[in-house]
Amino acid sequence: MRAFEKLLIYWLVCGLLPALVSCRNGKAQEEEAPFYQDQPFTQEYHEAYPIDGAGEVRAVLPEANGNVWAAAANGVFLKLNRESKWNAVLPDSANGPAFALAQDASGTMYMGVWNGLYQYKNGVATKMNGPTGPVSAICTDARNVHAIGPNGFWTGNAKGFIKQNAAIARSVRDVVSDGKNGLWIASDVGIYHWTPESLEHFYQTGALIAGYAKGLAFNHDGKLWIGGLGGVTIQNNGKKEAELRPENGIPSTYVTAVRRAPDSSMWVGTQTGVVRFRKDGSRSLLFSRRWLLDDQVNDIAFDSEGNAWIATPQGVSAIRKRNMTLASKSAFFYDVLMKRHIREPWIAGQAHLRVPGDTASWEPEDDDNDGEYTGNYLAMESFRYAAIKDPVAKDNARKAFGFLKMLQEVTGTDGFFARTIIPATWTRMHDDNSTYTERERAEELAKEPRFKPVEVRWHLSPDKKWLWKGDTSSDEMCGHMFGYYYYYTLAADAAEKQRIAGHVGKIVDYLMAHGLNFADVDGTATRWSVWSPDQLNRDPEWLPDRAQNSMEMLAFLKLAHYMTGQEKYQKEYLRLIEKEHYLENMQAVTKQNPAWFIYFDVVLQAYLYPILIRCEKDPERSKFYKNHLEEWFRKRQDDHNPLINFIYNDCLDQKAELKNSVDFLIDTPLDLVDWPIDHRKREDIRVVRTPVLEDEQVSELQPASIRLTVRWDKNPWTLAGGNPEVEREPVFWLLPYWMGRYLGMISK
Repeated sequence: MRAFEKLLIYWLVCGLLPALVSCRNGKAQEEEAPFYQDQPFTQEYHEAYPIDGAGEVRAVLPEANGNVWAAAANGVFLKLNRESKWNAVLPDSANGPAFALAQDASGTMYMGVWNGLYQYKNGVATKMNGPTGPVSAICTDARNVHAIGPNGFWTGNAKGFIKQNAAIARSVRDVVSDGKNGLWIASDVGIYHWTPESLEHFYQTGALIAGYAKGLAFNHDGKLWIGGLGGVTIQNNGKKEAELRPENGIPSTYVTAVRRAPDSSMWVGTQTGVVRFRKDGSRSLLFSRRWLLDDQVNDIAFDSEGNAWIATPQGVSAIRKRNMTLASKSAFFYDVLMKRHIREPWIAGQAHLRVPGDTASWEPEDDDNDGEYTGNYLAMESFRYAAIKDPVAKDNARKAFGFLKMLQEVTGTDGFFARTIIPATWTRMHDDNSTYTERERAEELAKEPRFKPVEVRWHLSPDKKWLWKGDTSSDEMCGHMFGYYYYYTLAADAAEKQRIAGHVGKIVDYLMAHGLNFADVDGTATRWSVWSPDQLNRDPEWLPDRAQNSMEMLAFLKLAHYMTGQEKYQKEYLRLIEKEHYLENMQAVTKQNPAWFIYFDVVLQAYLYPILIRCEKDPERSKFYKNHLEEWFRKRQDDHNPLINFIYNDCLDQKAELKNSVDFLIDTPLDLVDWPIDHRKREDIRVVRTPVLEDEQVSELQPASIRLTVRWDKNPWTLAGGNPEVEREPVFWLLPYWMGRYLGMISK
């Protein structure tokens, strides 16, 4: 069978058709499968098991019955199946440093500790005669138990142990059976192959990356993986065959453990997490508190269900698995959304965790961009309704629109709307009211000439029930309009369409009455909401925003005209195009000076394309917007952003980037806590600083499983960050999922 035929079968088995390349209008475009057939996949998730008073955990071993053992700095501990509590198992006189665990074929557990070797049988721990402590490594084979430590090497069983006369190093770190009658032994001075008749020592660089060896395991085809300083050496019949170093995906020069999983993948523990190498050549990394209690991996073991148990200095981490589909994952995230991320009067936002990382301690909190993110939620419910006609989705969309409309009504103005609202009884909020001295004003103005000192950020509503936040930004406006467009076109009935049109018209009327700027209650434009040609075209300080903000204002006017039919909006739209050159300004969006580029703007631009393309009826302008999107999308394809991908597909009736979108949806972790993730500690990637207004970035886009928790206005290439006091709302996942369902690109 030819290679192409094998590849075609692979694609068909995966539910995907082959990717072909065709030329349309002179542009090379990738043609992917028309849809993804939803099917079960393995979803990993982390369960943390700290052990009170145990200290550093050095070894871990699950039993077939589900019980789990841990050897730690302060003793040996046992956790019974389905329980979270750990209990010490050694007598008080034996408690102290423990190093190793092993179980023989009869089920007897052996524990290597500071003062010797113990066996645990029928609920009783008994010290074995012979082995002198400390015992730092244990291995069982078909006939014997082997216990090794600085004071010697013993072989035996429950009946007794005999000391071996073997000239091996005292710094033994790991030992595995060779499957016959011998052992492979890792030490600080290389590795040994021992049999009762012979002893071979390997330490030269021709045999190992470095002499410091910490972990040993055989892979599926009998090759020995040796982890230690520098990476992993792969030996075949005692000869070095290959190496795995940071350039091959090892995240740290210090490899601490190697184990083969039941699925034959090789798990390599390091001081910076655990990387898995699969038979098909793929690999994946797990690190950060999202996946491990500590990034230093001391030991790895697997239970009968294939779950991994990992010993770390902070306790034991379990990497569990469950079968899911995208549909069941959607239901999971939707449940989390409704439980912890919808607050009165129907705001979709993040949750504050009083205890970092503990979702049971959640409480609602405000965010500057509650309006934008609720606009995303409004769009998501609209797509959900359009895809499956669930009346709950339609009702929820109506509630979300009601909140966004309330943001305008609560201000008591003719069209200005707030960033967010909180109950007047709240005493904790972001960005409390503040004052500026003249010196502080001067300091800020020197740094940012467009700085606007806003001392009163929170205002009491007329009914005294709410505090509303002013200084509303342009991203809020874009997020609102994005949600309004999809609610209007996908879910709203005739009466609701009238409400939406009236609301959008009121906001745009307000903009037109204030020279196309968004005037706060003080009568002047908010810091970021400036769309007037007097600023964009004639004030040099606004040059960085000229392209972006011109695009935004054209979209706002076009949406108002589309919904209301009133010619005043079209007249102003055409004036900006013909007299103020807003289309030419917009053209520069795809040629942005790198000094002015921020990723935040990317998603604001994405919000606007559906409005500009779907609402524009003029053939020439429609062609301009479509070509603009094509050029813009080519620059964003490497982001593998499913929201951008599906917006592009919706606007241009395409089927692009489906695999990358589905890969993201599958790989996204179930844990939504904003765990700190710092790629700077890794040695397998480069830190880069391209000339953009962003922090340090990674050289390669990381999978969703090891990125910061997502909000699409955040740079997916970000190097480090995170706040464990926050759980993100899962709209970031649900919105592109339901877009894919609506577009017919993801099947149920």
